[in-house]
Amino acid sequence: MSDVSNRVTAHGGRAWAALIGFLLAVYAVAAVGALASADAATVYTSLDLPPWAPPAWLFGPVWTVLYATIGAAGWLVWRRQAAPRRKPAITWWVVQLALNLGWTPLFFGLGAYGAALIEILLLVAATSLTISYFSRVSRAAALLLVPYLGWVCFATALNAAIWVANG
Repeated sequence: MSDVSNRVTAHGGRAWAALIGFLLAVYAVAAVGALASADAATVYTSLDLPPWAPPAWLFGPVWTVLYATIGAAGWLVWRRQAAPRRKPAITWWVVQLALNLGWTPLFFGLGAYGAALIEILLLVAATSLTISYFSRVSRAAALLLVPYLGWVCFATALNAAIWVANG
């Protein structure tokens, strides 16, 4: 009995450590983005923005929540060790995270709004594929990414409007 109990505890400990790892990965992306855009609020407010653009202060809280859901979703899929489509699902999760990382330096660091628009369109596609693959492994994980996709689609429209107005 104690053998079984030790295995459950060890597996549970590994699962929690993995969750922390997934969260650290997404918040590392957030930290790199923050470093690449230290003056993002100043840049954002200096742009010619569409009337429907959210205030600069809103982005931090929204991304904080979204990064938590991105990390949790990846972890839920990772936990499904026996799922046959787990590996491509995790691969697309990594791809979308890398694309997420690339947008901020393009937009805020370089002011390359057109290149950032192309990059975020790739992020929309990669996130859509991630959700599709996640849905075959964990419905909950796929659903956790839906608000993220919605926000990225909104950000894509905002990026396009900013490019047109400030290009």
